[in-house]
Amino acid sequence: MREDICEVRMVHHERVEKARDGLAEENDTRRLAETFKIMGEPSRLRILMALAAEELCVCDLSALLDLSESATSHQLRLLRNLRLVKYRKQGKMVYYSLDDDHIRGLIDQGLVHVRERES
Repeated sequence: MREDICEVRMVHHERVEKARDGLAEENDTRRLAETFKIMGEPSRLRILMALAAEELCVCDLSALLDLSESATSHQLRLLRNLRLVKYRKQGKMVYYSLDDDHIRGLIDQGLVHVRERES
């Protein structure tokens, strides 16, 4: 018999209802999953981490992350489509930053989680 499953099948209805109340709407769940999926690619996550520290242009990000400008622009477009980053144009320059502090919070919480596992 496996230790990681119940030996007896019994549904705890109060617990199930409490858990059901904690679930997000299906559309919100899908959008959150898309956000985590996009953030799950290392290059995009590094872009977000860099932008959490400083507003940067594509050239800056490319140099920092050792990516081509084309690859960097592609990743930024994906991040922008999910409203994880925003841009502003100043003259001939385009600067990127995080769309809001929630993204920084997700990154910070994720780092706390993975670092506590290392200890």
